[in-house]
Amino acid sequence: MYQMVVLVLDELEKSADVLDAWEQIGVTGVTILESTGLGRLRFGAGMRDDIPIMPTLASLMQTREEQHRTLFTLVQGDETVDHLIEATQSVTGNLDGPNRGIMFVLPVMRTVGITLPEES
Repeated sequence: MYQMVVLVLDELEKSADVLDAWEQIGVTGVTILESTGLGRLRFGAGMRDDIPIMPTLASLMQTREEQHRTLFTLVQGDETVDHLIEATQSVTGNLDGPNRGIMFVLPVMRTVGITLPEES
């Protein structure tokens, strides 16, 4: 069965290393989104809604928006999922630790617009 593995990564500087680790275990396609969470909006730096029409570099740098990177891919089988989790945590450290990110897996019952190889 195909599964979608989703990683919301807090530490953006580790994105390239995570992608390298995923490629090394055979992941051939990953979608990457820039994202942020409600907690970061409410309690962190927040979204900038005060940027003037003609901002200066100094005004843009006053407050940094906190971002995550959300990576997702489709893989086949529990063994590959286990390898992805292991490879990810070898880069990020244990995801149960604070401010590292979250990872979850969803079953994929059907796809449209993507051709997946037949299960063996």
